[in-house]
Amino acid sequence: MRIDIGGITINYHERGKGEPLLLIMGLGAPAAVWELHVQEYEKHFRCILMDNRGAGDSDKPAGPYSTRQMAEDAVGLLDKLGIDRTAVAGISMGSCIAQELAINHPERVSRMALVSSWSRCDLYTKDIFDHFKDMRAASSPAQFVRLLQLWIFVPDYFNSHADDMREARTAAVTGYMPLHAFNAQCDACIGHDTFDRLDKIKAPALLTVGDADIFTPLRLSKEMEARMPTCSLKTLKGLGHAHHWEDLAVFNQLTTIFLRSGRV
Repeated sequence: MRIDIGGITINYHERGKGEPLLLIMGLGAPAAVWELHVQEYEKHFRCILMDNRGAGDSDKPAGPYSTRQMAEDAVGLLDKLGIDRTAVAGISMGSCIAQELAINHPERVSRMALVSSWSRCDLYTKDIFDHFKDMRAASSPAQFVRLLQLWIFVPDYFNSHADDMREARTAAVTGYMPLHAFNAQCDACIGHDTFDRLDKIKAPALLTVGDADIFTPLRLSKEMEARMPTCSLKTLKGLGHAHHWEDLAVFNQLTTIFLRSGRV
């Protein structure tokens, strides 16, 4: 469903019943990528899956974008749906959007799970996003998806899911995100900086991170944990940026328990 929230039309859909759970996806991806998690979450929650600006079937205006702007998009959607307070889960860029939502609208967030997160970019992380922009412009859809796969999955998972990897690269041309929108989301990731405001987050928060993540390394989650009094950090051994897929059963169980109770 598409809904005008004032100046932009956001695509969303709902699954399940119960307490609201807003699901915010990461860089370049539509909300449909939550599917393997929603199959569990919808048993307990009214899941609100939104395509961020630039992604999926939401509008794709010219940049710049920011994580705070995309958080305001989320608030606009919640307002239209009459949802005053919700649990929130965000993956990668989506976790940055969730931080801005919890900082600027603390009354709207009951609990939140932040997956493969960061509060600010260092030179290494900025260069990753700049490299993504360069490679996105120079590569075919299949080539670029292959590059992402090598960044987000650990070798063992990549090797054992080779057929899935090839299928994803073949399917990449369908719904391929426009370059200007991808670049604008990358710039939002680069510009994200909540480090000095993390103590304003009042909602219980769960940080999950793979200790083999080479994209947003463990140290970025650890520095967040040190500044968030309401935070619990769960490190998944031997897993990468996409640990939420690499050990789906454990991730789904861990996050469901936390999002229902606020405890790990």
